[in-house]
Amino acid sequence: MLTTFWDKNKRLLCNMALVVVIFLILLGIQLFAPSTSMWFSVLRKVCTFALAAVSMNLLNGFTGLFSLGQAGFMLLGAYTYAIFTIPTELRSTVFRNYGDSIVNFQMPLVPALILAGLVAAFFAFLVGLPVLHLKSDYLAIATLGFAEIVRGLVQLQYFGSVTNGPDPINNFSAPQNVLVYAGIAGVCVCVILLMLNSTYGRAFKAIRDNEIAAEAMGINLAKHKQIAFVTSSFFCGIAGAMLAMCNTSVSSVSFTSSMTYQILLVVVIGGIGSVSGSIIAAFIYYASSEWWLKFLDVKVEGVPLLGPGFRMVVFSVLIMIVVLFFRKGIMGSREISVYDGYLKIKKWLTKKSAGAQEVQNDGR
Repeated sequence: MLTTFWDKNKRLLCNMALVVVIFLILLGIQLFAPSTSMWFSVLRKVCTFALAAVSMNLLNGFTGLFSLGQAGFMLLGAYTYAIFTIPTELRSTVFRNYGDSIVNFQMPLVPALILAGLVAAFFAFLVGLPVLHLKSDYLAIATLGFAEIVRGLVQLQYFGSVTNGPDPINNFSAPQNVLVYAGIAGVCVCVILLMLNSTYGRAFKAIRDNEIAAEAMGINLAKHKQIAFVTSSFFCGIAGAMLAMCNTSVSSVSFTSSMTYQILLVVVIGGIGSVSGSIIAAFIYYASSEWWLKFLDVKVEGVPLLGPGFRMVVFSVLIMIVVLFFRKGIMGSREISVYDGYLKIKKWLTKKSAGAQEVQNDGR
């Protein structure tokens, strides 16, 4: 019976074992790394932007809809989470320039995260009604415009009692435990994977490959595009809430179009159409840009070029090299499979062993 269960679920069980190993590594970092270690800030950002990249990949890579509104949906999620998790007794200090906040209660962490995603999804639904009829560059421009409109509106003093106007929002619930971020991102990515492996995911891929053929097979294009757009925005909203937790402060100036371009870059580096590629690329991108190459910004007497800003020059060159040698990204459209890797290693070892045996027989 156990053999039959293993044969049917070996790939799933091997990947679950990999997830457990990663969780144990994160637990070890949380327990034993010094409190000042850069591991904490880097891993929190990696979890946040890995989720943002996977949600963008759901739309751009798996459905073929080129959207650039991710920063706007993350902004909506961040503001929603921050507004609803400020302790009641601190609201008067946060909104001191606008009398008081309209919201006068505090929500727990998980419901606030879900609400952040729902608010982003609601606006995505409204925006999607007119813009999803557009294609390619026109859709990208429309969604980019939406993100800039939202960023401009939240800064208005007219909405000060809700968004605190141009002033940042702080004093909200912001856990800094790496495992919290990993847990949130892990659950969300698993939900996205389940969706991609369902009939909806197959419909998304059919739309990406050929809209005319997909419609001929009975797929409702408008419905499935809307589902993909709303779902992607929902998880972008949760990623925005995670970024708010990570920064412990929310301000509209953080959610510029350059944030969307960074997420798009992570998707391209990892591989358009690969969930595991987006996660790997998020780690490489943020660990390199915010930690591993930081020494290049330190001015050293007698050494030319080294100094503030040189880190990003080197980082940009490295990105260009990666893009040149990995035209389809690090993973392409493939996914990490522990069991498939085991089979390849086993095949390689068997081949090497057979070759060695053949050489030995020839020697005799």
